[in-house]
This record gives sequence, structure tokens and C-alpha cells, in this order.
Amino acid sequence: MSQSEVRATASAYRKWRQIKDGIATTTITAGGISVLFAILLIFFYLLYEIMPLFQSASIKADSQFKTTTPATALYLAMEEQAEVGFRLARDGEAAFFQLSDGALLSASQLPLGGAEILSFALESEESRLFALGLTDGNVLIAKHDYRSSYPNDKRVITPELRFPYGDKAFLLSEGRALEQVAISDSDDALLIIAVSNGNLLGRRWVKEEDFLSEEVTLSEEDVLLPSLDIVPSKVLIGPGQQWLYVLAADGGFRLIDLKKQTITDRGYLFDNGKLSQARFLLGGISLLVASDHGSIGQWFVVRDKERDSGYKLQAVRDFDIPNGGVAAIATEHRRKGFASINSAGQLDLFYTTSHRGLLRKDLDIGQVSMMAISPRADKLLVENVDGGLASFTLHNEHPELSWSALWSKVWYESYPEPDYVWQSSASSNDFEAKYSFAPLAFGTLKAAFYAMLIAAPLAICGAIYTAYFMAPALRKKTKPLIELMEALPTVILGFLAGLWLAPFIEKNLPAVFSLFLLLPVGILLFAWLWSQLPATVRRYIPDGWHPVLLVPIVLAVVIGCVEMSAPLERLFFDGDMRAWLTNDIGVSFDQRNALVVGIAMGFAVIPTIFSIAEDAIFSVPKHLSYGSLALGATPWQSLVGVVMPTASPGIFSALMIGMGRAVGETMIVLMATGNTPIMDANIFEGMRTLAANIAVEIGETEVDSSHYRVLFLAAFVLFMFTFVVNTIAETVRQRLRMRYGNL
Repeated sequence: MSQSEVRATASAYRKWRQIKDGIATTTITAGGISVLFAILLIFFYLLYEIMPLFQSASIKADSQFKTTTPATALYLAMEEQAEVGFRLARDGEAAFFQLSDGALLSASQLPLGGAEILSFALESEESRLFALGLTDGNVLIAKHDYRSSYPNDKRVITPELRFPYGDKAFLLSEGRALEQVAISDSDDALLIIAVSNGNLLGRRWVKEEDFLSEEVTLSEEDVLLPSLDIVPSKVLIGPGQQWLYVLAADGGFRLIDLKKQTITDRGYLFDNGKLSQARFLLGGISLLVASDHGSIGQWFVVRDKERDSGYKLQAVRDFDIPNGGVAAIATEHRRKGFASINSAGQLDLFYTTSHRGLLRKDLDIGQVSMMAISPRADKLLVENVDGGLASFTLHNEHPELSWSALWSKVWYESYPEPDYVWQSSASSNDFEAKYSFAPLAFGTLKAAFYAMLIAAPLAICGAIYTAYFMAPALRKKTKPLIELMEALPTVILGFLAGLWLAPFIEKNLPAVFSLFLLLPVGILLFAWLWSQLPATVRRYIPDGWHPVLLVPIVLAVVIGCVEMSAPLERLFFDGDMRAWLTNDIGVSFDQRNALVVGIAMGFAVIPTIFSIAEDAIFSVPKHLSYGSLALGATPWQSLVGVVMPTASPGIFSALMIGMGRAVGETMIVLMATGNTPIMDANIFEGMRTLAANIAVEIGETEVDSSHYRVLFLAAFVLFMFTFVVNTIAETVRQRLRMRYGNL
């Protein structure tokens, strides 16, 4: 081949290599950009899903119209679709009307028997049952109801005023006017308590259902109530017919236990001012009380720590209303929110659990006398003192969330004190969702900590020995075998941890404790005995093959600890170490706990840390260690002073990647713990992590609900945590590389 042909061939080869280099560069660059773009897409999609959680509420005026009667309103309400309104006037007229234009649908006069209405009580927004205290001592019970039909595929709502206990009033006190009245209707009994001449009157009608006809009969009985030292201005009956709240005009209260028929607690709801409004939140546990000085307080009954069997009415939250006192309060039917409006027409929307002020708006409708919220909390109906009605559309999708509710202690209903709680659902419609991220974040860090506590020493020490001391032939077998562990699906590890490892540890607790103590001692003892053998015997094992000798020693120690577990348990712990831990030491024990997660997750994380760390140590140039040895350093000194600093960036990266794997692990935590969202560092207690929580609950949520978006927020928190940890890890790694890269 001539010289010109050689040059032409070389030129063609260079061109083809440049083309391949360009293709490779373009492909790798495109792949990297695609990965970054995908990560950004995930980031912005998570933001898209969670941003509605923090949007402010809004309100828009719909229609205004006049009432059909000049009598002032006792009660306003709306049906489910917020198309039909209900108004009960003080003269006994019950009217149903269209909310769109105020057109009257039907009106009827309640059978008052010639008496006048003196007091009104609503059983609950959900039941729509109300009671009227009359001047002749009778109580009339009625209910507004609605029936939907679809003639010609068009929805028609037919309102109806019903009397579930008949249109005849219940006599509570003949000839004595009922100044206040309260009603509670349950499956077992109907309870009515009233105030007449400053005294409490009570009567209960026990329900008895016939087994064959399913007909319900009422058996009347008196309710014994204690004498009062205050003048009642408002009475309310709590859930379960256990508590009676008696409120005075000056803010004084008496909490009465209806089962024990005694006054349990007494005090004042506010320091100054007069009581203007008092209503229950959804469920009847929390009491909202408003003063004429513009403050609203949330109270509920908690156990009194100073008395073993006592209870007290506890102030939980305060909400300030500027520009005068509260004219009306309306509570939401399905959430723990409420609306208040002052006499000047300024509306305030609040949510109790998140302690958020959602909206403040001047409705410009004059002096307000009554207000109602629709069952779906998307409509507001307001009446002024001149008989004018106005409807408004509310947009308030996710009021339950605030940063303090997510990360701070929250005082939930019926809890003795503020706490971190995650409980997203329950069987009751009155349930108050609890969305605290604190126990989930704590559980995530707890699982990662115990996993790294077990995995990091084993993986790093194994990587050091394999890369620096182990014989090459043995290394070629050991390293692929450990890396093969990473291919084992985590669902299999979680399955084995939950169904085999957790019961095994519970059954052999003494073996687990003794194993942690005796295994290091056994290995060190064998090493000492080996060093005492004659050199002629030790030469039979080549350098770097000594770990093979430890395999039977480790197996022997493990088998010995397991076999001695039962005798040790009988000897030291009366046959039950778990009971000893719980009763004598005070350490609670759950079968699926952090120890099980640490072992199982450590088994999954070890291959990742080992592989990266071993490659980093093995890749240290040999001339560095050879030079150290040539200068008189021992192999151990060379390892500590030269090899480890040089490999430190890679070792640190291995630890961070392993930690990221532990933080994001789902299936092992899901299957090997009790999934209890608690904040307890105890290694024998379980936990719930952010990743496991998402996996458990995402399939049960309603799309676009608060719960659904909170789970996306949890994913965003996990995403940001991983991003921050990786950023810090990369910064530290670069600093280590700059510091030790010139060795």
C-alpha cells in the first residue's frame, strides 16, 4: 500500500472516529438533558397538584331578594344542591324558596296551638332536626327534608316539612314558658332540656323497637338535673347525650355530666363582654362561643389531669373579629370550618384545625341578622334586619392545611393536649382529618437511621477488606456475589422480614441481644487464637484468604446463640423477655419494629454501599500505597493515611446513595412495620415513612381532594429532601476530591 493510500485510509478513519465521537457526545448530552427535563417535569407536576392547597378562599355575589314575611328569622338553611332555601320565622311560618330568585315554592304555618315561639334549637346540621320552645311549656319538633326526582332527565327538588315524632308538641312544663331549649336525638333516646324561670327542665324518651314490626315506641322518663347558680342564656347537649353546656350572658359556664347528674366544671368563656353566639362545630364536640367584643373561642371537653376521673371544658383556639361583635355564626356541615359575620356585614371565614383565617370580605348588605352555609360549603345565604336575603358563591376547597398544621403540634378534638398526629380517614362522618407530616418525616429518618446503622459499618468495612486485603482470586468471587444481592426484589425482602424475621426476632430476643455481643467477641477470640498458632500452620492459609476461616465461626456463634435463647430467657427473664422489657424496663415492644426494618433494609442497602465504596478503594493508584509501604509504613498505616483519604469522595458518595435508597424505600417498610405514624425513637416500635404512607393511601383517596393533594405534598417533601441531601453530598464530595486529589 502506497503512502498516499495510507494517508487516505488514516484520514477516513479519523473522520469516521470523529463522526462516532459526535454521535456519542450528542446521544449522551441528549440523554442527560432528558433526565434533567424529566426531573423538572416531576417537580413542576408535583407543584401543580399541591398549589391548590394554599389558595385563598373567594366569594362572589349571586342574587338578592326580599322575604315573604315581615317576621324575623329564627333559622336559615339550604339543601344539598344549594338550589332550595328554607326559612323559619319567629311567627311560625316555614317557607321554602328558590335561591336563584327568591321565588316561593311552599309555605306552611307550624301547629303552635295558639302559643308563641320563645326559643329555638337545632339538633345538628346533618340531621336538620330542630326544636321550638313555646310559651305554654311545650316543645315542637320538626325537620326540613328534600326529595330529588328526575322527570324528563331534569332534576326537580321537592321540599317538605316533616314531623318525625308527630305534629303534636311534647309537654315539658305545663304553663311555664321555655326560655331556652336544647335537643339531642340518637338511636337510643330523644333528649330535650329546657330553661324555664332560670331552672333546668329535662325529659328523655327512650326508644324501643319491636323485633317483628320494627315499630318504634317512646318511653318517657324525667332527667334529674342539678340546681344552677347562674342564669342560663344558652343550653346545648353534647354528643352521646353525656354533656350539657349551660352558658350565661356574662360568659359564665357550667359543664354538667348528664350521666352522673353533677356539675363537672365551671368558669368563664371570656374575660369581658357578653355572650352573643354559641354553636357546635361538626360532630358536636367543639363549642364555638362569640362575645360582643369581637372574639370567637373554640372549646371542648378534655380529661382533667389534676383529677383522675374528672373532665373540664378547655379553651383551645381564639379567632379575632375586628370592627364590632359577631351577629351570626354558621358552621360547615362536613368540615371543621365556620363563617362569622358582624353587624356591619363583614364576613370572616375560618378553619379551626389549621387555625387559618381564610377570607375577610365586606358583603355590603346592611345590618345582618341571620346566615347559613350550604351542606357542600359552596353557597352562603345571608339575611339582614330589613328582611333582605342575599346568596353568595363560595370557593374554599382546601382549608384544612397550613404550615403549622403540617409541622407543628395541633390540639385535636378529644385529645388531652396538642400532638403530632397523622390520621387521614375514619369510619365516622364527623371525623376530623389530621395531616401532620412530623410523624411521617420522623419515621422516614428513623428507618433510614437504623438501616444505615446496620448497613454502613458492614458495607464499608467489607469494602475495605475486599479491595485492599483480600486475595484477588477470592475477590473475584466475593464482589459479584454481594452485588448480586442488589438484584433481589425489595418486596421479597419485605415479605421475608414481615412473615419470618419479625416473628423469629420476637421469639428469640435473647439470641438477638447475645448475638450482637458475642459475635464480635467470637471473631476477635478466633483471631487471637489464630495468631498464637505456629507460623508453619498459619502458612497453609495464603494471605487474603483468612475470611473463609471465619464463615464456620460466624455460623457456630449464630447457631449457639439461637440454641441458648430459650434457656437464657427462662434463667434471666422468667421465660418472657418481651414482657420483661415492657413491664420492668418500660420499653414497649411491637413485633414489626425498627430493628426488623433496619436488618431487612440494611440487607438491601449493603450491596449499593459496598459496590461503590469497594470500587473507590480499589481504584486508588497502587503506586500511592506501594510508596507508603516503601517508606516504612505498615499496611494498616498505608490504608488509613493514604488509601482512605484518596478514596473518601467515593466512600462518601456510597454512603449518601445508600442513605437515599433507605429514605426512599417503600416495600420493606410497608411490609416489615406496623405502619403506625408515631414519634418514638424506640428501636422496638414501628413507624410509618413518607414513601410507605403514599403507597398505602394513594389508592384510597378521592381525586383532587385535600387528602389526595396532601399525599402529593408528601411526595414533594420527599423529593426535596432527597434533592437537598444529594446537593450537600455532592458539595462535600467535590471538596474531598479537591483536598485529597493531589496525593
